[in-house]
Amino acid sequence: MTTHMVRKQIYIHKGQNALLKRLSQARGVSEAEIIRQAIDHEISGGAIRSTAGDRTAWEEFEAFLMARRETGVTGEPLRWNRQEIYAERESRWIHPKDPE
Repeated sequence: MTTHMVRKQIYIHKGQNALLKRLSQARGVSEAEIIRQAIDHEISGGAIRSTAGDRTAWEEFEAFLMARRETGVTGEPLRWNRQEIYAERESRWIHPKDPE
């Protein structure tokens, strides 16, 4: 099946351009595809997919959060220095020779 595209030239605000670029990069699609999706969304009446009925997903997420809280993880960033990282890596790859 061949898709026939029609070229359109439009003007958008600078802020919209920045958002378009970010969306495109985040989704891994072209800016033109973002615009086509927005047009399709508008034509379809802006139908929003409801996730209200998916209570199981929410309960699983909530259980994950509670389990994470119980681990005592503080959310503080891991502190390290380059030498520690090199030493750890070497300990995985460099082993003393086996005694003969």
